[in-house]
Amino acid sequence: MALRLGDTAPDFTQDSTDGPIRFHDWAGDNWVILFSHPADFTPVCTTELGEVARLKPQFEQRNVKAIGLSVDSLEEHGQWGNDIERTQGCDLNFPLLADSDRSVSTLYDMIHPNADSTNTVRSVFIIDPQKKVRLTLTYPASTGRNFTEILRVIDSLQLTDGYKVATPVNWTDGDDVIIVPSVDNDTAKTLFPKGWDEKTPYLRVTPQPDK
Repeated sequence: MALRLGDTAPDFTQDSTDGPIRFHDWAGDNWVILFSHPADFTPVCTTELGEVARLKPQFEQRNVKAIGLSVDSLEEHGQWGNDIERTQGCDLNFPLLADSDRSVSTLYDMIHPNADSTNTVRSVFIIDPQKKVRLTLTYPASTGRNFTEILRVIDSLQLTDGYKVATPVNWTDGDDVIIVPSVDNDTAKTLFPKGWDEKTPYLRVTPQPDK
């Protein structure tokens, strides 16, 4: 059954390039991005893994751990890691699950038979420290993921968890935000001392509160 937003991310134990991973223990109190790849030695995936390796400091600033998955073996992952370093200029500095038995892929519904009966689609899961699924994305095999967008969503989730706001279209960190409709104006005066611009009673725009 497909995972939905708010579901608990299933736990698992699986081999990886960093040794055996017991997922919930490995995640600890961190946010997690779990993302799958159709196969090793594929060109789009090679660029994606290099990008996530480059972005590791930005993920760490947000208390996020990255973990990849492919249905190929640890030996193939090691060989592929050499290609990633050579072509992308970055070591594989986060674990890549070796899901050759497809147990994790099946648990997370990463194999879509109408697309490919054996390989995973490009799934993305953002999981919070309570192990709840907060975002799911599915890309076709031919389209590389936009990790700038994934970082943007993490920024939004972490901000909106801490304040009674939502983030508008094309928002990036530092932009104005929206006061959620459940907050009345009297309460908003306390929560948002910088004030707001009331476009309509349900659309009140205020400066980002943690800036």
